[in-house]
Formats: sequence, C-alpha cells, structure tokens
Amino acid sequence: MTTRTSETAPATALLARLAELRHRAALLVEHRSADDPTAGDPLRGLYLSDEAVRHLLRPAEPLPLACPDPDGPPGDRLAELSARLGLTELDSALLLIALAPDLDRGFEPLYGYLNDDVSRRRASVALALDLCGFPVHLAEARGRLRPTAPLSTLGLLTVEEPERPFLSRSLRVPDRLVAHLLGDDTPDAALAGHLHPLPHTAPGDDQEFTRFTGLLAARLTTGTPLTAYVRERHEGDGLPGVTTALRSAGVPAVRFSGPEDRVPDLLREARLGGLAVVVTGLPDQPGSLLRQLTAADDVPVLVTGTRPYDPGWCDDGDPLVLDAPPRRAGAVQAWAAALGGEPDFDLAETVAPYRLAGDHITRAARAARDLAAFEGAPLSPAHLRLAARRQSASGLEQHARRIRPAVDWRDLVLPEGPLSQLRELSLRARHRDRVLGDWRLSAGGGRGRGVLGLFAGDSGTGKTLSAEVVAADLGLDLYVVQLSSVVDKYVGETEKNLERIFTEADRTDAVLLFDEADAVFGKRSEVKGAHDRYANLESSYLLQRLESFDGIALLTTNLRANIDEAFTRRLDLVVDFPFPDAGQRLALWRHSLSHVPGGEGIEPGPVAEGFELAGGSIRSAVVTAAYLAAGRGGKVTAGDLLEGARREYRKAGRLVPGEGTW
Repeated sequence: MTTRTSETAPATALLARLAELRHRAALLVEHRSADDPTAGDPLRGLYLSDEAVRHLLRPAEPLPLACPDPDGPPGDRLAELSARLGLTELDSALLLIALAPDLDRGFEPLYGYLNDDVSRRRASVALALDLCGFPVHLAEARGRLRPTAPLSTLGLLTVEEPERPFLSRSLRVPDRLVAHLLGDDTPDAALAGHLHPLPHTAPGDDQEFTRFTGLLAARLTTGTPLTAYVRERHEGDGLPGVTTALRSAGVPAVRFSGPEDRVPDLLREARLGGLAVVVTGLPDQPGSLLRQLTAADDVPVLVTGTRPYDPGWCDDGDPLVLDAPPRRAGAVQAWAAALGGEPDFDLAETVAPYRLAGDHITRAARAARDLAAFEGAPLSPAHLRLAARRQSASGLEQHARRIRPAVDWRDLVLPEGPLSQLRELSLRARHRDRVLGDWRLSAGGGRGRGVLGLFAGDSGTGKTLSAEVVAADLGLDLYVVQLSSVVDKYVGETEKNLERIFTEADRTDAVLLFDEADAVFGKRSEVKGAHDRYANLESSYLLQRLESFDGIALLTTNLRANIDEAFTRRLDLVVDFPFPDAGQRLALWRHSLSHVPGGEGIEPGPVAEGFELAGGSIRSAVVTAAYLAAGRGGKVTAGDLLEGARREYRKAGRLVPGEGTW
C-alpha cells in the first residue's frame, strides 16, 4: 500500500481558494437555475426555445460582490504575488477564476454550463465578472481585463479570441504562473539556455570598485526599482561590481543573455520570484530589448555592455548610465574563489597578465581543473594559462597571424642589456594595473594602461623571437599583424582596419606584434600633395590610438631612424638588438645544434669566427646542415656546418671566405 505524500503549503493554499471559488460558482448556478426554464433541459446551451429567449430578455441580477481574504491562507503564493505586484482584490479574484481549470478539471464542465455552451470550458470575461459579483457593463470592472491593465501587461493573464465580442472572450493564464503558484520555481522552459548564474565574487581592497558597489547597493535597497546601464571598458568588467552590489543589498537576481523576444518571459520570471534582472551580451541592435526592459518599472534591471549608451536606444525614460570600475585588485581573490581555494603555486603571478572578470574567471577555472583531471595531474600554472587563453576568443585572426608560443627565456641568446629590458617589459605587463591604477601614476588625458615596446635591429637579430618569448612568459598568444591586410590604397580604409585591430586587441588578452612597423609607423613628412596629407593623417590617428590602448603591442623595425619620434616618445621601452659578436655567434651556433644528432661533438668555433651571421641566419645554416646529414643518413659534421654558413653568405650576396672574388 502506497502512502500519499502531503501537499505543499502553496498547493494547499490554492486548494482552499478553489473551494471558495467552487462555493461561489454553486451560488451562481443556484441563482440562475431558480427561475431558468431551461435548467433541466439536457440540450441546454445547444438551442434556444421561445421560453428561453423570454428568460434571457429579463434584466440580469448579479450576485453580491465577492470580498476574498487579501492575505489568504498561510503559504498562499497568490496573495504574496498580488501584494508584491500591487494587484487589486478584483485582479486576484479574476486570476483565480482564470486558472481554476488548470488546477481542477471539475471546473471545465462547470464553466461550460455557466457559459451556456458545453464546448467553452474556460472562464469567459462575462463569467469571471459574474463570479466576482460585478455587472458586466461596469467599466471599472471590465477595465481590469483590458490589454493595458496590470494582469495583461505583467504577463499574468491573456484574454484570448480577439475576434469574439469582449464578454465572450476566454481567459487563460500561462503554465509558468500555474507552476509557480503551486510551489514550482523551475524557470520557464522558454528561457532555457538564456539564464545563467551570477559569478562568484570575492572582496578586494580596490577603492574605486568598493565605492561603486557601495553606491549601487545603497540605491538598490531604497525599494524603488532601478534601471541602469553599466558601461564596461573591457568585456566582463561590469558583472563583478553588479553582482557584489546585488548581494550586498540582499537582492536576489537572475542573469539573462538572449534575444529580445524572450524579454516578456524574462520579466514574468523576475516578477514571480521577486528578482532583479542582470542583462549581459547585448545584441548588435539592442534598442528593442532595452525599450522593453526600461518599460518594466517594477523590476530592477542592470544592463552591462562595452558600447557607449545611445539615447536612441530608448524612446524615453533613459536608464541610469554608470561606468564600471575595472575589477583588478580583487582578481586574485576571484580566481581563488573560482578554484575553490589557493593553489600550491603563485596564483597572483600566474593570473596577472589576464584581464578576465566575472564568469570568464569561473569558466577558465573550471576548464583548468578539467584539463588537470584529464591529464591525471595536479593543477599547475600551465593548466590555468591555457584555460585563460581560451577564454580570450579573438577576432584578431582576420588581420593577424596567431602564434602559440613554444619558446622560453633559454631560447634567447642576447647581451645582458637587451635581455634585462625584455624582462622589464614582461614585468610592466604584469604590474601595470597596480602602478598606473592603484598608485595613480597614469598620465591622465584618457591614456590607456597599455604596454608598448619597440624592437630595433638588423634582420635576424632575434626581434620576433623575443616577442614570442615575452608572450610565452606572460602566458599569452602572439598575433603578428599582416600589414598587407591593413594598408589600403583608399583614403580612410587603413585607419578603419587599424581600429578593428586595436579594438579587438583591447578586449583580448594577447600580445600584438607589428612586424616591420615602418609601413604604418613611419615618419611624417612635409605636405607637398594629397598623398602626404593623408599619410600624415594615418600617423596622427595612430598616435592618438596608441595613447588610449590598453593591451600589449610590440613593434619591430630594421631601421630605428625610420620610426617617427612622436611614436618613440609614447613607447615604454625601446630595445636595441645588436649584431652578435664572435662570442655570441658561438653561443647561437651551440644553441641551434643542441638537439641535432652529432651536434654535441661538433666544435662550431671556426664557422662562428669566420662567418658574421645573425641569429636567424645561423639557424638557417644549421637547418641546411641538418638536411644534408639527413639526406645521407648520417650525423651533422663540421663540413655540413661550413656548407650551411656559405649558403647563407651566398643568399645575402656576400663574398664567401675562401672562394675568392666573384
């Protein structure tokens, strides 16, 4: 024998209300059948006799007004919802009448009888007003069922069949409302995939962030619903502040990212749960979505986005526009919270190069844990860096070639001076937010917090390799800008292409490399024609854009003198790559031979001394020697190295030692 589970409090409360409604319907049946000559006719409602017509011509006598208990029984969600949304007693009664067939199927034939039509098994406008004891001609009562009345605008009730006369139209409530009133808080199925949890946040000592969240929390606790647009400098910056403020104010919230046609369902979900709405991931044309959100003056709405607010998005009632503070000081705590605690390695050092925030941190932490579990190894900085890079999905590949660094500091053979400058460049990238932000050493004037460096030196001296090493040290991808896809012969197109690159780089954690930067960062010239004027406009645009850049950009050039001095003044570091002397050439030969069969037993001193080659040419010479050895199935010999060096001299058109004059 099975035991019936006890009913929940919300369901019990609704059943009590239905009992009252059933009694009310019984009174109406009795009232009508007292002098209705067709009351006992089995075909009642299917045809009209003369006697029935005469009965219909009599003036109607409505029931006495119904006065339901506004507080309702304990656990009555209908009473709680009515109080929260400011519904009247009549609104609550109409809502109960409309949803009765969804709660008790016995109301369907009952409503068919009272509608004088057995096929119409839902309450009509006339029947609902009769059950409430209001005359059907009373404008105030009829107005509660108009499309502009609260029940309709709040998404709680639909008056169907607009082609019918108003009194005979059917009333229906959404399934989600029925489920909520019965105690089911599962979100509407129409919102599946569009609702997301708020990210974990951790307290920090960032004064700007603390002030922003404190002011926003104070505004949320006033009880007056707030609609605000939080402008982000970088995607995800606004969500931690909004989340922190909501939790400080004790306001439950739901995060939405979806199309505008789901906004009515979203607002109904928020009203049912007494929730605030946080909107992220705005579409390209957000006007319709924002107009619907700002019109809901009973729901707190907080929208985050990177674009500046456009007053044209809303017809009237513009939201409060706020600037989101960057979430930097508490980023380490946020990472630790997402990871479930401090890892065994230096977390602050590992995550310093990344500008992720909010749910991006949560997703990156989860991905890092999954990677470690897949490998059966403890979580390491490598797992975290790889997961963080994957969160920086970039559109840079349209104009740049992506390089995933596979080198480190051991692959650089440079004098101590350039090497220390490269390490300083990496240091600046890690600590720029503390120095320029927390310590307020930014130059102001709208200048960004980017790190800009120029690598100058002859071809093959290690400029591109150094950029890759810096990117690897920071745990970032390297994007080499394809100048052929940037420079355009049409006026203004080059600036547009560069703006796309800088905008994407601003929102992406990556190192941007302008190889052979002379093409776009060259000196301005005296204006002698239209070409000079437009070329100078390009340079002026670049000067302004570099100042507001927040990312990491590196420029390389073979001739430092070709770079405009106005650009070099805005650079953080200028690293000169000298041509290697004999000692450095020997180190480069040995480094290139370290993984080549037979390389350990070869003494490259003679070729290092006799051939003045840069690092790139030395590597090419070793590759040539390796192919020669692979072709004969042996190991690399000193003769192979000599032949490789000679070929590099010939490619450069130089006189090969020992071969005489040409």
